[in-house]
Amino acid sequence: MVDLKLARIPDRTPVKLTITVLPDLHQALQDYARIYAEAYGREEPVSELVPAILSAFLDSDRAFVKARERLGARGG
Repeated sequence: MVDLKLARIPDRTPVKLTITVLPDLHQALQDYARIYAEAYGREEPVSELVPAILSAFLDSDRAFVKARERLGARGG
């Protein structure tokens, strides 16, 4: 087998999730989308922002990252 520098690309097939949120969280997400548009000059629907928000949250949770490493979990 050839030893390439580029690792095998992980599965990138999207997985659709359907969730229900409370009205206050829905409003906060709508507000976030408005503030995002002001900050970056580009409107994005909440449905596009939520995956990025969740990813940023999980990446910033040091305890989760360490525990996941202990489990040997991999991204993807």
